[in-house]
Amino acid sequence: MSILGTRVIRTEDPRLLTAGAVYVDDLRVPELDGAARVTFVRSPVAHARITGIDASAALSEPGVVAVLTVQDMTDLAPPPPDSGEPVGGEGPAPLGGPWSEPLLAADTVRFVGEPVAVVITDGRYQGEDAADLVTVDYDPLPAVVGPEAALTSESLLFPAAGSNIPLTSPVSADDAPFDACEVVVEQAIVNQRLACMPLEGRATAATFENGKLTVWHSSQNAQLCRLILCGALGMAPDQIRVIVPDVGGGFGAKVGIDRDGLVVAWAARKTGRALRWNETRSENLVGMTQGRAQLHHIKIGGNRDGKILAYRIDVIQDSGAYSRMGGFLPMLTCLMAPGVYDIPAVQAGYRVVVTNATPISAYRGAGRPEAAATIERAVDLFAAEIGMDPAEVRRRNFVAPDKFPFQTKTGALYDSGQYEEALDKVLAGAGYQELRKEQERRRASGDVRQLGIGISSYVEITAADGAAGETAKLEVADDGTATVYTGSSPHGQGHHTAWAMLVQEELGIPMDKVTVVHGDTDLIPVGVGTYASRSLQLGGSAVHKAAVEVKDEARRQAADILEAAEADVVLDTISGLWQVRGDPEASLTWAQVAGHTSGGLVADVSFAADLPTFPFGAHVSVVEVDTETGKVTLLRHVTVDDAGPVLNPVLAEGQRHGGIAQGAAQALLEEVLYDADGNPLTSTLADYAAITAAELPSYELLASETPTTVNPLGVKGIGEAGTIGSTPAIQNAVIDAVAHLGIRHIDMPTTPQRVWTAINEAQKAGNQ
Repeated sequence: MSILGTRVIRTEDPRLLTAGAVYVDDLRVPELDGAARVTFVRSPVAHARITGIDASAALSEPGVVAVLTVQDMTDLAPPPPDSGEPVGGEGPAPLGGPWSEPLLAADTVRFVGEPVAVVITDGRYQGEDAADLVTVDYDPLPAVVGPEAALTSESLLFPAAGSNIPLTSPVSADDAPFDACEVVVEQAIVNQRLACMPLEGRATAATFENGKLTVWHSSQNAQLCRLILCGALGMAPDQIRVIVPDVGGGFGAKVGIDRDGLVVAWAARKTGRALRWNETRSENLVGMTQGRAQLHHIKIGGNRDGKILAYRIDVIQDSGAYSRMGGFLPMLTCLMAPGVYDIPAVQAGYRVVVTNATPISAYRGAGRPEAAATIERAVDLFAAEIGMDPAEVRRRNFVAPDKFPFQTKTGALYDSGQYEEALDKVLAGAGYQELRKEQERRRASGDVRQLGIGISSYVEITAADGAAGETAKLEVADDGTATVYTGSSPHGQGHHTAWAMLVQEELGIPMDKVTVVHGDTDLIPVGVGTYASRSLQLGGSAVHKAAVEVKDEARRQAADILEAAEADVVLDTISGLWQVRGDPEASLTWAQVAGHTSGGLVADVSFAADLPTFPFGAHVSVVEVDTETGKVTLLRHVTVDDAGPVLNPVLAEGQRHGGIAQGAAQALLEEVLYDADGNPLTSTLADYAAITAAELPSYELLASETPTTVNPLGVKGIGEAGTIGSTPAIQNAVIDAVAHLGIRHIDMPTTPQRVWTAINEAQKAGNQ
């Protein structure tokens, strides 16, 4: 009986729930005994020239080891840190030249929270007091706040560059496809700036001994950390060891290592002291990279029979103060712009702008949620304009099942999909027709609490960098246990459980005899890591490949021991015994087979995929809107998220739950805000409206499994699907609840104030 597809409880959880996780700040290793503490001096202004730094008062305080600024970075080998070397983030390296980002601010600060200096103290609690004593003289400059301001502002973040627009890929201005349409709708759609906010903030510890730098870092991929450290510090890979312990969430913001972690590593080398740094929540909300921050201008056109003929999206990406991901995020948004629809004419382009705000990088979905949120709003806007049910408009425009693999007008090659089937399944599961009848009843009675039903159909790209592959090494020891060394580094996904399941399925070695090792560059020098929903399809396929190779070698060894032909030796994966076909008495354990070799059974492999995969699904969200207060209550959320065969429903459902929660957060509550001077207004959890369980219902998760041929497991990514599908479904539901009042669109987040304002403005317009 196969273990794959069964509800296996996570093997990680007993330790996490009893002894607890060991995060970077929990480490108690000899190398960090007596470690000093790092505290950053951060800019309190959004945009200013630095005219002087005086650390004398701080240095006179007891317990202060050093105060370091960019002037102390004389030991950095070329290229210097302001040359565009990567400072963390998924995708291409950030822009260099006039757009470059220094490790510590040099002559200019460009966002509130930018690190200017570091204070090193013997004790944990001395740092903040000492940091307050560092005097920095700032000559304020005008702040550029928001993407539209960046396009027109005379204030430049990088005067040598000559503009605030580091990258462009212009959208077509050809209106001919729209001129042929009976109906054309235009709208500005906001994907607001979000805080990534993992439960464990950023944390780094570092030592430098005998010419080797050891860095413990909360990251999604140790090997990329080491690569970035090599580039920033001018060191060879064998001079650096990166260790990633338990990680309390990442969501894309912990891909690699960013400038703060690099500074801690540099300072350990500079001072010769073991150092620790663990950011506060307020630091996290201004210093950790944030997500989304895209403004879309869209145009959608078609005929009154529901057929969409043309779609245009012009993306303005607010990258914050430094373009850490360059054009990567808006490029993905443009790539996925048409969603699940077969639209004859699609025009997509973008402009990347810099603003005086925290830099933007990957956040769960990284460019794909933005695309889905906008095309799904656009379809609803079009449906409302022609007076057709939004579900029916979707059906009339889906990519047909017989067209796969399907090449979109923006260049994506969709591997497989059953879009109409997913929509029909989720509508039936939600009781769509009954919901519409209840909505009509409430509207007819003038009920204060109006019902809204929102739909989204989505497709996303996962493992877009599949050609980079992933690594796995599998060892079976002479005691019959197995150890997996994986380059795919977990931060909550359940890799230990999943990889052990794959080993048991292929080799018959029980899961409790399988150990999974990750996140140590001395043990796993080559690896890629966990992001972009790539783990199972690449990392899992690598483990599967290693298991197959181990099994092939074991068969040869067993045949030698049993003095039988290889073709006659079979593995019973239920008992885990090697047997001669037709003679079950002639059997061997894994321990016996591994013991027959000189060093155990070992396979060291990599797996790469030539193409990405395209998971898809459909969501239905049901909300209640109090028309007197604007309060939105999320009543139900029903989803189909198809990522191919499910290895373990417990793990897949966990990923779906978390993703839906974060998508709901964007639709309903969360938004990073700045005032006109670039001061953050949401730098504490008292101000940033993080979603909680109190605002969320129990989700209704329906099954759908459409395999891919891109990898041997047939699987696609599931980690970001919930985020991509839920946001537009919930936003559409909120607008649907009040659409009969004459409301056409409400920007996210659909807060009570924003919904109440829309209702009141619609009522005023109706009374005129």
